[in-house]
Amino acid sequence: MKHRIAPTSAVAPGTAVAFEVAGTSVLVCNVEGRFFAIEDVCTHDGAPLDQGMLEGRCITCPRHGAMFDVETGAALTLPAVIPVATFEVGVEGDDLVVNV
Repeated sequence: MKHRIAPTSAVAPGTAVAFEVAGTSVLVCNVEGRFFAIEDVCTHDGAPLDQGMLEGRCITCPRHGAMFDVETGAALTLPAVIPVATFEVGVEGDDLVVNV
């Protein structure tokens, strides 16, 4: 189901912002004007990823340094081995829309 969550300006290029969407914490990442959405939880220990560093398509968990690809959800480095869930995200008018 699609949910309008915020204006596109709420997630500046190079940043990641967490939103609560239908009971799920969703992290929306702006990578050079392209938006990606993943579940805002490290699959290693459940820490929120929104406080981590976004570099290109990679977000680093602030707790233990696990890295995830925000486009595919793939776990890129240990200690995480399980990918994070990804969600379809788009732009309608000036709004971000996430399918959760």
